[in-house]
Amino acid sequence: METTPEDLSALYWDGHCQTVITSYGAGHHDDPGGNAVLVDTRSLRNPPEDPEVRERLLHKNGLDVEVRRYVMATPGARKLVAQSVEKVRILLQADNLKQWAGAQQYRVDVHVVCGGGRHRSVAVAEEMAAYLRAAGVGVEVEHRHIDRPILPH
Repeated sequence: METTPEDLSALYWDGHCQTVITSYGAGHHDDPGGNAVLVDTRSLRNPPEDPEVRERLLHKNGLDVEVRRYVMATPGARKLVAQSVEKVRILLQADNLKQWAGAQQYRVDVHVVCGGGRHRSVAVAEEMAAYLRAAGVGVEVEHRHIDRPILPH
C-alpha cells in the first residue's frame, strides 16, 4: 500500500509546539537566553554529591531511569514539577500568554537549571515534559549540557 501525504498528516497533532523545555547547568556559564519560566533544581539531591550512589550514577544522566528515580525521590521534587507544570499550563491560556510573552509569542519556554546540566535538570525537564504531553501540550525538550564534561564539586 502506498502512503500519501494525507495519510501521514494524521500522525501529527494539528497544533504546534507550545512549550520548549531546555535543561542546562549554570556551571557552564552559557545559560539560554530569552523570556522563560525558570525551574531551579539545585535544591534537589545531586547524585555526584551522594557517596552512596556517586560511583554508580556519576557517568549516567537524567535520561537514565535510575538517575531520574533518585532525583524525583528528593523531598519536594514532585511538588516542584507539579507547580512548574501548572504554571506552564496557566501561561498557555491565550489571554495569559499575550500578557506574559507579548502578541508575537506562541509558546512558553521553560529553562530548568542545575549545577552541571546532566542529572537534576535533565530528570526534572523530562518529568515535566511527560506531564505536559499527557495533558495534550505539544512539548520539545533540549538538554543543552548533557554531553558536557562533569564539573568538579
